Amino acid sequence: MRRQQAEQVGDIVRQFLRAEGLETPYNEYRLVEAWPEVMGQGIARYTGEVVIRNRVLYVQLRSSVLRQELYMNRKRLVQKLNEHVGAQVIENIVFR
Repeated sequence: MRRQQAEQVGDIVRQFLRAEGLETPYNEYRLVEAWPEVMGQGIARYTGEVVIRNRVLYVQLRSSVLRQELYMNRKRLVQKLNEHVGAQVIENIVFR
């Protein structure tokens, strides 16, 4: 017996997350966890708390020089992080 309507597991999981209202929290979690990977270990070493509130990523940094450098490139960073997750999760980044 052959299935006519075969679906990929990833699609089924996404449908379930969306139906249960868990897609956004899951994508936020993935984005926060991806920070060291996307930014690299050099920047991750100076990073403290990383949280998302109201579509804004808040990043605590221990270097004022790095904070200024990342601030100037934040639009590109927003785009890069959203692309990594595959969804529009954040709209802005605030460096503290």
